[in-house]
Parts: sequence; structure tokens; C-alpha cells
Amino acid sequence: MVFLSAGRQAGRMPIPPSRREFMKMSAVAAAGVASVGIGGTASAAESPRITPLRIPTPAGTFDAVASGPRHGRKVLLLHGFPEFGIEWEHQLRALAAAGYRAVAPDQRGYSPGVRPAGIENYRLDHAVGDVRAMADALGWRRFDLVGHDWGAAVAWVAAARYARRVRSLTAVSVPHLGAFAEALRTDPAQRKASEYMDRFRQPAPIPEDWILASGPPKLPGVAPEKCAEYFRRLSQPGALTAALNWYRANDFEGYGQRVGVPTLFLASTKDPMVAPSGIQATKNWVSGRYRLEILEGIGHNIPEEAAEATTRLLLEHLDSV
Repeated sequence: MVFLSAGRQAGRMPIPPSRREFMKMSAVAAAGVASVGIGGTASAAESPRITPLRIPTPAGTFDAVASGPRHGRKVLLLHGFPEFGIEWEHQLRALAAAGYRAVAPDQRGYSPGVRPAGIENYRLDHAVGDVRAMADALGWRRFDLVGHDWGAAVAWVAAARYARRVRSLTAVSVPHLGAFAEALRTDPAQRKASEYMDRFRQPAPIPEDWILASGPPKLPGVAPEKCAEYFRRLSQPGALTAALNWYRANDFEGYGQRVGVPTLFLASTKDPMVAPSGIQATKNWVSGRYRLEILEGIGHNIPEEAAEATTRLLLEHLDSV
């Protein structure tokens, strides 16, 4: 839920002055060009295409990227901060190659068409409702749900509330919010790891100003070009304030409903934002089939830093449901 420069230095989160729009990256993806930040040996010509998509909902129109056959089994992937839907590029291509229809939206505040003013509009309840609204707009009766960071927070709640529609859950990095809230209350290690949130929650434009003034960030496992694309998008007017409003609006309390759908939780040993206590306690908040995988030596940005492992485990999980 934070991006880091070398080491854990909350606050070094620059946004280059260039302000490229969503369609620039989408056009690159649509052309089948190998995009930034993803390792692998397959050439662009061999990889499934990623195409731009717009999803109209009552809250506004979400920008998204999509891949795979339209008739394929549906997978919705939710990004975290400071990423956008392109965080899931490696997984989108792999899912498409396996016959799935995978869609990764830019969530509320990240999509210019769903960027309401007011901190209260970034409560998790709104983002959870967006999941159902997007599925409705896409015509998806049932779908598999995947989320990382804030996307995982949304996905845990959505999987519990919409169990008749969510076939399976894959949560990455962030524990079930019942376990996470408990860790924040009782575990000094988690409170220490979450101190950066207090800085993000300061009134606008205090954190926005120091974020914009910081030097180039380094997201472990993410190519500098892709980091720059994230920050170019966050430099658009209102985008960074909207993204930070997720922190200002939420304290993670009140989301204690257990998840009954088959669940995979991917965590890691070098995540500076998540203490082990919440990871281990998550099993107590899942009533359905549950699998925990802890990736050794990996930090918080699991989908990109450990793209191959994430994709393999995700496909295994989906195949088991």
C-alpha cells in the first residue's frame, strides 16, 4: 500500500512532470508490443494481446485492460497503490493463453471517469460495490476475483458479500481485514509497519506535495519505465489526492465477515507493510477451502516482483475450483 525508494523510505514517491493519458499505454498494449516491467522470454507476437476497455457503471466509467476470449471463464483483477490495472499484465497474458477472459480495471479514483470529490467516497464499501457494478456491466453472472494490496482489501470484502457470484478469491499481500485490523490493534510490529499510513492520511495537499517533490522511486521487481508510467498517471489533476483518499477514508475496522469461497492467499517474507501475525491469523477468517502460500525473499509487490510464481499459483488455484 505504499511505494518505496531504495529501502523502506515512505515519502520518496515522485511523479515525473510528463502527463501521459490512459490511452497511450492502452495503445501500446493493443498493438501487441511487449510492455514495460514484465520479464519473460516470449516475444510480443507470441503473447496474447492486451486491449483497452471501458466499463460504464452508475458510479461512472472505469478504464480497464483486458485479454482473452470473451466466452472464456471470467476473472476480475484489482490493483493496489500506486499501481493501475497494468500491474497485472503478466497475469492477464497468462490467463488469456489459458482460455480465461481477464479484466483489470483502474479502480475508483484511478479512473478519471470515476474520481468523485470527497474523502467519504473512498470508503471500502464504495469500492466493493464497484466490483458488483463492473461485473453487472460486463454481463458476468459469476467470476473469479483477484486483488493485490488495496485490491486485496476490496476483494476480501467482496468475496464475503457476493459469495453467490464470486467463484473463487485470490488475495495477494494483504490479509483478511478482520485479521489485519486485529494486528493493527494488538501487534506492535504491524503498527510500526503501518506508520506510513498516518503520513498519507494528512490533509491535502500535505502528502501530495512531498510525494510530487520526491526523487525517482524504486518498486522492487518493477522496471523503472513501468514505475514512471504509474507516476505519470498519478500526476494527472486530482489523481493522487483520490488515491490517497483511500487511506484517509479507511481504518480497516468493521469488515469481519468470513469468506466462504475457495481462497488462495499469497504473502511474502520481506513485505515491509505486513507483519506475520495478520498473515497467520487469516485462516481464522476463511470458512471455505483455504490455501496460504508464502513466497520467500519477496517484498510487497508480489504480482510484479514474483510474476511467474504469482501466475503459476493463480492458475493452479483457478484450475482447482
